Amino acid sequence: MSAVSSPDHPLLGLPGERRLLLGNEAIVRGALEAGVHLIACYPGTPSSEVPDAFYSMRGQGRFRMEYSVNEKVALEVAAGAALAGAMSLATMKHVGVNVAADPLLTSAYIGLPGGLVLLSADDPGCHSSQNEQDNRHYARFASLPCFEPASAQEAKDMTRAAFRLARELQQPVMLRVTTRVAHMRGPVEFGALPQTSPLVEFQRDPGRFVPVPAVALKRHKALAAALEQAARLAETSPFTRCRAATRPSRLGIIASGVARAYLADALTEGGWEDSVHILELGVTWPLPVEALGAFLSGCDRVLVLEEGAPLLENDLRALAQRRGLAALVEGKDADLTEQGEYSTSRVLRRVSSFLDCPRAVAPARGPLRAVRSDLPARAPNLCPGCSHRAVYYAARQVYGDAPVYSSDIGCYTLGMAPPLRMADFLVCMGSSVSAGSGFAAVSDRPVVAFIGDSTFFHSGMTGLANAVFNRHNLLLVILDNGTTAMTGHQPNPGMLQEDLGEAARHLDIEGVVRALGVTECARVGAFNLKALLGAFADMKEKSGVRVLIAEELCALYARRRRKTARRTVVVARQGDEARRCLERLACPAFCRDGDDVAVDQTLCVGCMVCLQAAPGVFKAVSHRQG
Repeated sequence: MSAVSSPDHPLLGLPGERRLLLGNEAIVRGALEAGVHLIACYPGTPSSEVPDAFYSMRGQGRFRMEYSVNEKVALEVAAGAALAGAMSLATMKHVGVNVAADPLLTSAYIGLPGGLVLLSADDPGCHSSQNEQDNRHYARFASLPCFEPASAQEAKDMTRAAFRLARELQQPVMLRVTTRVAHMRGPVEFGALPQTSPLVEFQRDPGRFVPVPAVALKRHKALAAALEQAARLAETSPFTRCRAATRPSRLGIIASGVARAYLADALTEGGWEDSVHILELGVTWPLPVEALGAFLSGCDRVLVLEEGAPLLENDLRALAQRRGLAALVEGKDADLTEQGEYSTSRVLRRVSSFLDCPRAVAPARGPLRAVRSDLPARAPNLCPGCSHRAVYYAARQVYGDAPVYSSDIGCYTLGMAPPLRMADFLVCMGSSVSAGSGFAAVSDRPVVAFIGDSTFFHSGMTGLANAVFNRHNLLLVILDNGTTAMTGHQPNPGMLQEDLGEAARHLDIEGVVRALGVTECARVGAFNLKALLGAFADMKEKSGVRVLIAEELCALYARRRRKTARRTVVVARQGDEARRCLERLACPAFCRDGDDVAVDQTLCVGCMVCLQAAPGVFKAVSHRQG
């Protein structure tokens, strides 16, 4: 395969070039070097930059890329392409793998000749997620070989290696990153880009690819054999690295994932590089048991460093017990727990204790500049001009605290905070309809559920179909802001045709809702406060499944699309009404000026909701462009 490059995109540079890349960008380059044919995803932080980078170069003709409606569909599309012989990549955040688990486990049984890599972007510390689950469990559960990079260079190299292994084994392979690896920046040296990557010709074989019970039993044995082959390859993997201490030592440290990077920093800072044996695992499933056994046999004590669950720690204890090895395996403690993220300082303390070298620990560094303790905290908030705020304000005016508010995953979850308080419970993507239905089925309290347009297409439609079929009693408010806003304005089926381009098809949400059997359906402009209040009041008097579609572009997205003159508001009349509007609408553009209410002109986007909420208090001001 000849090497080619294009100056049109920074990730299509020449072999030998060195670029400073995000970990996620390095993954994209690795997939390109492997010759990826198809990418399917559902966006979710910390994975979103991977499909976004592919989307930005989609005109290159190297691959097909799609934003799928959810992670299950994305994995099924990628698996179908891999069955047809293509190298396929499915990307998602960690909780998305829960959605994709059904096809994932069966794909591992039947095998995929073209090769499929699943990118699972985990989020220890819950930076942007509802949990911090450790998807190494899925690698073991589904019998997937698992790569875990700790640097941007490794992110590229391991992605390429994962594709090669997936094609060699004809089995799905997991590439697991965490938030810190996905969003780190580091130097990456480019390898060659293939001109083309051949497809593996599909051979019809129902005895393999149609897993009825008799076939599945046979394929389970084949899966076990493939994992055994992967274990043999892990023994000689370049990502399994052992470094012996140069001084006499019976102490060892085994590290995986991003903990390897923290360990390297801690050893350098403590001056312990020569005092302890180190084994780094870049392939964390299946384990290279011979390499691990040899390492354990040369140590009296071994410290295991891994974020998340103590999987490697427990596996090593079991290995030592099976082989009669005396090495004491240590790991989690009161500081390095299963919760949250590790850091260099935390690993430094743990290694210091393990090596019994407290004097080598550098004193804790204070902040470069003292931080005042009396500064107010800045909680996450809906953006100035967010249409969700107007909808929530109207709902609270009509309903107050009488109903329970079932929320979903998206920007609108931030409506949970006072004074809006429009989220009483949330389970997962699409659950606002289903969980709201369940609540309504056993409670006399009214239920108002909220879901975004992208989440509606992701998994809200099935809940709505269920609600209609089972005659539940709730109001579903679809917050249609015209994009997948929370993860960076990626396309979804409900976006306008001019935004999607000729290759995609716009789906009208009202048409979908009515096709699912909903007869009580209304749509209203989210910035039209009078119409919102009227629509909520009308829906309040009805029963059964009702749907209100509130439409208005995301303020940030609209700013990119619209070229109209900018308008803001100013306070025209001070007093109690102005203060009530500040307290009840709580737009981030509002601020205090002594005892008066003011509007920050740098934040106001001119939605004009406050003019409607408090007539006569505010007035609009136009600004010239430029």
